[in-house]
This record gives sequence, C-alpha cells and structure tokens, in this order.
Amino acid sequence: MKRAKASAGTEQTVDLVRLAEIVEQFRGKKVILYGDFVADEFQYGDISRVSREAPVLILKHRETKFVPGGGANAANNLIALAAKVFPITAVGNDRPGEALTDFFDGLGVDTSGIICVPDWTTPTKTRFLAGWAHTTAQQVLRVDREPGRPFPEKAQRKLATRLSARIRSADAVAISDYGFGTATPEGASAALKKATKIPATLDARYGLTRYARSGVVSATPNEAELEALHHTSIGKNVAELERCGYATLGAMKMNSLLVTRGRDGMALFEKGAKRFAQIPVHGSDQAVDVTGAGDTVLAAYTLALASGASALEAAHIANIAGGAVVMKRGTATVSQAELLEAIRRESSGS
Repeated sequence: MKRAKASAGTEQTVDLVRLAEIVEQFRGKKVILYGDFVADEFQYGDISRVSREAPVLILKHRETKFVPGGGANAANNLIALAAKVFPITAVGNDRPGEALTDFFDGLGVDTSGIICVPDWTTPTKTRFLAGWAHTTAQQVLRVDREPGRPFPEKAQRKLATRLSARIRSADAVAISDYGFGTATPEGASAALKKATKIPATLDARYGLTRYARSGVVSATPNEAELEALHHTSIGKNVAELERCGYATLGAMKMNSLLVTRGRDGMALFEKGAKRFAQIPVHGSDQAVDVTGAGDTVLAAYTLALASGASALEAAHIANIAGGAVVMKRGTATVSQAELLEAIRRESSGS
C-alpha cells in the first residue's frame, strides 16, 4: 500500500489509493463559490522593434484573451474537477465582466448568482506578453484595473441573501476574498448558521481573521499572507511558522489551517494536534508559472473535504493539484482526470 508522507516531526501518512477514491467522488458535488471574480486579460504581441521614443519594445498586437482569475479561477478549477458550481459574485457593466459571464454561460453554469453592478469596474489584470516568431511569449508588463470606489452595501446584501437562499442545497462553500468587497464575513456567517454540517473554506488575500467565528472550518493562506498577518518573516524558521500557524488557527476558531509555501510545500495545522504536518512540494520545485495556483489549491481542498476527506488527506490532494497546475503557463486549471493520473503515478512510483 503506497503512502505519502508528511514531515516536520510527525508520523502522519496518507494512503494514495484512498486519495484516488476521494477524487473520484468529486463528480457532481455542489459547491457555492462566494467571492471576488477577477478577469485575467492576456495581450499577445510579436516584437516589432525598439521604440525611438523610449527604450521599450514595440509589440505588434496578435490577439487578446480573457480567462477567469481570482474567485472566477477557483470556480473554473472546481468545474474542471467535475464539481457543479454556483457562483455568487458581481461584475461591472464592462467588457471583462461580460467576458466572465459569457465564459461560465458557455460551460453550462447557472450564472443567476452573478449580478451586474452599474458603475462598478470588474477587477482586471492585463498581462502583455511578447515574443519572437516560434518562441515562447514572455510577460513584459502587467496593468491592474480596480474599482475606484467601495463595493456598494446594497449589492453586498443582495449577494448575502442569495448565498443564504442556496446554501442548504450545497455540499460545500468556498469563499474567495480578494479584497474587492463582494464577499463579507457577515454574509458568510449569516448563511453558514443555516448549514453547519457542510465544509466552508476560505482564501482571503487580506483580513483573514475578519472571518473568525464565521463558520469557516478551514483556510488556505499562502506564507506571505501569514507573514503579513503577524508582521514577521518566516523563511526557514520552522518555529516561527509553527507559532504563526497555531496562533491563526486559534484566533479563527477553525478546525484546520493549510498554509501554502511555494517550493517548500505546505504546512497543515489542525485543532487539537500537538504537531503540525509539513507536506513536501509535489513534483518539481521549479514552477513554470504560479499564476492562480492558490485558486487551484482552494478548489481541490474544498472538494476533498466535501467528499469526506480528513484535513490531512485533503491537504495532500490539494498539494498534488497545486504541483500540477504550476507546471502550466498562464491562469490554468487541473482536471479530475489529470489529478487522478498524478495520484496514480505517485502511487506507482513513476
């Protein structure tokens, strides 16, 4: 029986056959994605020449692509993993907002939970990629367009009402809070009181602890977010990682906390456990592109919990999914079939 190990003084292991069985149960799980939709815009161009006006490249525009980013990327990953997703979010009356709504409409997703807010800017990250003919395009510039005003309270209440109305029929809730205001701790708390038996997970870019006592059972911050929360630097200091992890877990009254650490893998903290588990990075530590990897982790972790996995089993599944997605360029997803294949390769040692 092939098992995956977690280090850092713990003897905990997981059965890889069991992990595959859990992933097979992803299909058809009903997951609400509550949070910020972001549009990732990619502007591709061929290098024409260097400008005479300034030492910059002139790109001959080739194509423009919009793909889901932020919470929209988490939703797209949930779909790729065979879940049935109901997004509760807002977009602006603009081209990126229309592109995101059309994208999910095209996948057959029920988009009635996506509201269009007039005079609201859909958060958009525009990346300019340049390359010569027959070469891989490289990012040369990123421009972010963000709303110029706080998200309207009336729209927040509307989204919170929709969350409360749909939560009883869900198998899980994933909250993706990028700080743009569509998701609120108050909205999450009110809804989760009606469905205490389903897992609710959180990925919050800022203000993680605002969701303390909200009914969220687990969160998936990255190490930089944990450092910012505690005004410290972790690096290779395992004792500091342990201090920050357990302090956050205790303050938020959650069952578990999964910290993503890039090439250092993940760290899982569980309520009542004396030691935390360090999970080595899956696959290569030389990532091709880490864009949106946290969204993939949130999706896989949430679905695993909804499928009956323990926190440790869910963390290993999320670690494998994250290791697979960072080997792809751009904002990408990992499918259920790809995740199963990665687990089976690990099980066979190939």
